Amino acid sequence: MIIEKQTSGRSLSEVHGSIDTGNGQGWRKMLSFLGPAYLISVGYMDPGNWATDIQGGSQFGYSLIWVLLMSNLMALLLQGLSARLGIVQGRDLAQANRESYPRLVNYTLYILAEIAIAACDLAEVLGMAIGIQLLTGLPLIWGVSITVLDTFLLLYLQRLGMRKMEAFIITLVGIIAIAFLIQIWMAKPAISEIATGFIPKIQSKEALYIAIGIIGATVMPHNLYLHSSLVQTRKFDRTPGGIKQAIKFNRVDSAIALNMAFLVNTAILVVAGTVFFKTGNSQVAEIHEAYRLLPSFLGNFAPILFAVALIAAGQSSTITGTLAGQIVMEGYLNLRINPWLRRLITRSLAIIPAVLVILLMGPEKVDALLVLSQVILSLQLGFAIVPLIHFVSDREKMGKFTINLPTKILSWLIAGVLLWLNIQMLAGQSEEVFMGPSLWPKLAVGSLGILFTGLLLYLVAEPTLRRRRIAASFKIHPEMENLSLDIPKYNIIAIALDFTENDGKLISYAVGQGHKGSKFVLLHIVESASANLWGNQSADYETRKDHDQLSGYVEQLKKIGYQATSMLGFRNRSREIVRLVTESKADLLVVGAHGHTGIKDLIYGETVNTVRHELTIPILMVSIKEPS
Repeated sequence: MIIEKQTSGRSLSEVHGSIDTGNGQGWRKMLSFLGPAYLISVGYMDPGNWATDIQGGSQFGYSLIWVLLMSNLMALLLQGLSARLGIVQGRDLAQANRESYPRLVNYTLYILAEIAIAACDLAEVLGMAIGIQLLTGLPLIWGVSITVLDTFLLLYLQRLGMRKMEAFIITLVGIIAIAFLIQIWMAKPAISEIATGFIPKIQSKEALYIAIGIIGATVMPHNLYLHSSLVQTRKFDRTPGGIKQAIKFNRVDSAIALNMAFLVNTAILVVAGTVFFKTGNSQVAEIHEAYRLLPSFLGNFAPILFAVALIAAGQSSTITGTLAGQIVMEGYLNLRINPWLRRLITRSLAIIPAVLVILLMGPEKVDALLVLSQVILSLQLGFAIVPLIHFVSDREKMGKFTINLPTKILSWLIAGVLLWLNIQMLAGQSEEVFMGPSLWPKLAVGSLGILFTGLLLYLVAEPTLRRRRIAASFKIHPEMENLSLDIPKYNIIAIALDFTENDGKLISYAVGQGHKGSKFVLLHIVESASANLWGNQSADYETRKDHDQLSGYVEQLKKIGYQATSMLGFRNRSREIVRLVTESKADLLVVGAHGHTGIKDLIYGETVNTVRHELTIPILMVSIKEPS
């Protein structure tokens, strides 16, 4: 099955409630809740962070450590709000948005969320490609192409289950942390000088640009969607006490995982500040250059650690980016797409700009593209944070688990700081556009600015402006006062047969849907070599036998008083079924569902899916087993 409408209403339905937390007490119970935040934390130490941290450390020393700390504190609060939404309401942020905002607003938010995920994946592609190049010497364009293969790793991990995927991610996080702990030990920075970096200060527009890039690389919008879904993989008691305990344990999970991410980011910035800024190499702004100069200061072992950690960072964050993309698509569009196809689409959107930059502008521009991707992420933050704060502040929906007033004030303060920083950055970056002679760039930038500002103002004011607040918000089923039934009568019923022991079952179900005057049209598709070549002109043995078999079924139905006829199709199974049903003017189709899994689902399941998407009449799918 490639694409389908979501009907379960569950976020990440294949792993929803798959981890039982009911067994065990004390620390064992707490451990059963630990895991989701580690998947979140990898987004806080992905290759995009490396680019901004290295630039910040090499150009401004330790002076931007406070930005990392501020970002981490913001992340702890915002991820806590996201987890609270998922635990209390059983809805991820994308689902909550879809159920609360008008369609146009939702589509806009969806597009912005997809842009954020594409920007995040771009950072992962570039980071992994750089790591592969540094470790193996392969050209950067080859490294970018190789990153497509991680799709298969994700599929394998998903088959192993959520717990094993979390263990794999934690292992990669451990590799990154150990690599930089060793490099810090080798660099031997002065602790007293590092402490001065916790004093807030911005020295220039360049520092502001890097600071916003750090925030964008740390507090990521897709992580807010992801966390509200991942916490639902835990099965726990839905009583007030059980919900309260789940919130508490997820808070512990977030504190451990995100503080580890903060230490890793600080380590990257400190290594860059010690090795480059302190030695007068403040021009180092690229990962390649940092790798090249590391041996001069830390020895030949440091670059190997650097490259391995970079690959680990890219690989770990690419998994969580795919999950976030799945959540966003299913939540906003109520549409489910196979993970391998979703991964290929997301990766393609990231590879195309990476390849174009490398081919047209050269590999030396890759690091600038990395920093730009993080700034794009930062620009999307407001569109995720503002709805999230509204949802967890709604007493009607959250009940006793609504956030308290101090938390609400702090949340809006963080949102305000992020929006102000974005406005400052956009104003600074737009100066060149508005000072230039060309009119079209001015109109484009101005229009986007007005659109984004208007959307943000709407999101902030929506609960106040519209107190109707979507009565169906967070409701799975619509309210129905009077049940009105219009029971259909099927006059022509088509039955797709494959000449197995299940034919009788299919015909029985079809008869059960009809009435005394119903006409039954028996269908079969001939797929012999002759039929594939000659179509309805085929006269081989298989075609003749299939015709006789259908005629025999028709005669048996007529003997017991039913109207019946038969039709043969040739070549393409799904296309021919659609054609025959249309020609027969049937108002119901009965088909068998074999229950294939894995590769068989990809091969055989295509028939049913294609047919049901092409036809507008009802289709009854009967569960049958293949003959042994």
